[in-house]
Amino acid sequence: MARIAGVDIPKQKRGVISLTYIYGVGKSRAKEILATAKVDESTKVQDWTDDQIGAIRDAVGTYTIEGELRSETQLNIKRLMDIGCYRGIRHRSGLPLRGQRTKNNSRTRKGRRKTVANKKKATK
Repeated sequence: MARIAGVDIPKQKRGVISLTYIYGVGKSRAKEILATAKVDESTKVQDWTDDQIGAIRDAVGTYTIEGELRSETQLNIKRLMDIGCYRGIRHRSGLPLRGQRTKNNSRTRKGRRKTVANKKKATK
């Protein structure tokens, strides 16, 4: 396995696909990285030479990825919560942020159902 940016990328896959295992690298950014490193997209990771891996490491180093990107995202969310904007309040209460309905769906954000018992009618 090749180790790039602290991540073991699978060597049996093509270069473009294996680079997407790095947090912050999608398919288009992986193509950019391989283009700057002058490595063919379709070659598998096991066929890369040490010089190619070094060039890819240098190309990946120019982007904000992995731990730095995760912490930046968390700081952005914390900032929204601190200033008390709508999105920050939704983050704080664990509800969806982008205008989705919450009556029926949004179980991913809200968690498991919390059943509330009905009041029993008084018997005569």
